[in-house]
Amino acid sequence: MPASERGPRERMVFSAAQLIRREGVAATGMREVAAHAGAPRGSLQHYFPGGKEQLVNEAVEWAGRYARGRVARFVAELPEPTPSGLFARMVRQWTDEYAAEGFAGGCPVAAATVDCAESTASTRQAVSSAFTTWTGAVTEALAEMGVPEERSGPLATVMISALEGAILIARAERDVRALTAVTEELGPLLDAAVRRDS
Repeated sequence: MPASERGPRERMVFSAAQLIRREGVAATGMREVAAHAGAPRGSLQHYFPGGKEQLVNEAVEWAGRYARGRVARFVAELPEPTPSGLFARMVRQWTDEYAAEGFAGGCPVAAATVDCAESTASTRQAVSSAFTTWTGAVTEALAEMGVPEERSGPLATVMISALEGAILIARAERDVRALTAVTEELGPLLDAAVRRDS
């Protein structure tokens, strides 16, 4: 949904996700979220009576749904869907962003995990749910491409884990080297998992 069509609540959730992915949870304040969203500060208490914790959790849940939608879009864009093609598109989202905007942004789910999943039970549940949503979408896509059921889930986990790790390294190094490496090295392994009917 374009930003102009979002209501104030949706804009604040979206803005929280964008700020968390750049600044982390601790540095993302409620006032900054309201300003980024162009929403009145008084609306924060109205929409998020649970305060910052509720807003962070909803931003993380939004990010999981966004990732699920991106997986479906990536598969639809592939002329011939393959596991390596899907993974390359997942990675390209980040290499394109870093080429255009620099290395400031990361995954809001990962940021929330690092910042407060250990200390806040509801956020731990939200990040777990977001990763489950994302992994489930990749698992389903792999199964539709012919990866056996017993391998599609574990390979989806490997893909997301490799991507998240490569994002961290890319941000630290200010270079997409790690993203390129995981694409090149995992691609053949992923395609080899497709069941070949004899």
